[in-house]
Amino acid sequence: MNTLKERDQFFSELQEIQRTSTPRPDWTKCEDVVAGGPERWQMLAKGKNSDELVDVLLEEIGEGLLREKDFFPGLGYGEAIPPFLRYDGLVENKKPTKKDVVNLLKDAWKERLAEEQKEKFPDFFFNFLERRFGPSDAIAWAYTIFENIKLFRSNEVMSQFYAVLMGKRKESVYVNQTETVAQLLKEMTNADSQNEGLLNMEQFSTILRSTFPLKKEEQIQELMEAGGWHPDSSNADLLNYRSLFTEDKEGQSEPFVQKLWEQYMSEKDEYLQEIKQELGLELRDEVTLPKLRGALMNIDPSMDKQTLSTYMSQAFQLPMSELPEEGDEKEQGILTWLCTALERLQVADIRRMGPREPEPAS
Repeated sequence: MNTLKERDQFFSELQEIQRTSTPRPDWTKCEDVVAGGPERWQMLAKGKNSDELVDVLLEEIGEGLLREKDFFPGLGYGEAIPPFLRYDGLVENKKPTKKDVVNLLKDAWKERLAEEQKEKFPDFFFNFLERRFGPSDAIAWAYTIFENIKLFRSNEVMSQFYAVLMGKRKESVYVNQTETVAQLLKEMTNADSQNEGLLNMEQFSTILRSTFPLKKEEQIQELMEAGGWHPDSSNADLLNYRSLFTEDKEGQSEPFVQKLWEQYMSEKDEYLQEIKQELGLELRDEVTLPKLRGALMNIDPSMDKQTLSTYMSQAFQLPMSELPEEGDEKEQGILTWLCTALERLQVADIRRMGPREPEPAS
């Protein structure tokens, strides 16, 4: 009797789930409405989950609407408006292709990295456009580029530039990640004694482990798989390593470089979570400078003083020169909400400097 009752209860629950659950979308319906038909949709949808496919579809719709616009309404001169968008009146939509926008942003980064005196990034962006298109056309290009990079979130070059431009990410994140990728390519090139563009899987694995000594075994495995390794591979199998670092015409990286970026972001989230756990505080609790410094030193004892000061400066939004010395009584007066400190660190290029010391044996 109990079994029958259970069966009836489960059957009722199943009927309720079937009644209320959202059916899995039939994404093949998009093939007929997306420009380029089934072939292009399959290319766009490859390897993406439902959430990512929604973004792709929104971009496709948005791109069509953006092309139809001949002008953008100026946003005025309010303080909340980014300096490069301050304008009254109608602004011409220059209607560049995605490839044009990506190439323009890459040129901007080249100039930025070559700069000796760094101006604020939004100011640099507008000055770059003035140099490229002349003062009279700069505002039109500023609006045009801004609307494109705000829309195309799945495009790496555009989404990263947008994040830096809007202060959602420090430019050091982009610069250091670019340098990491360049260093990795250099290591592989050095190991390629015949200059054939080929490495065997054992060499590939060794370079990954030596370049990223703090990565876990499963992370190295993920990178190996993104590079072309599979369970049937042998150590002698050859890999065209140069192909791992290529981009398509719209600036999209190969899966290997994308996986490096994904791991960097997840490692940062994990690191910040470790800080919170070490502090034992809730997000709405206040944290003082000495407490946060102590937590960082406990979870990352290899960290040097310069890096520690950089992190403290970022978390409490104080210039390095104004940070009190360790042990100074002024330290206790410097505090902020824990959630605010973690959000500020999330924006910066924060990463583990060395292994966490093992827990002492009980």
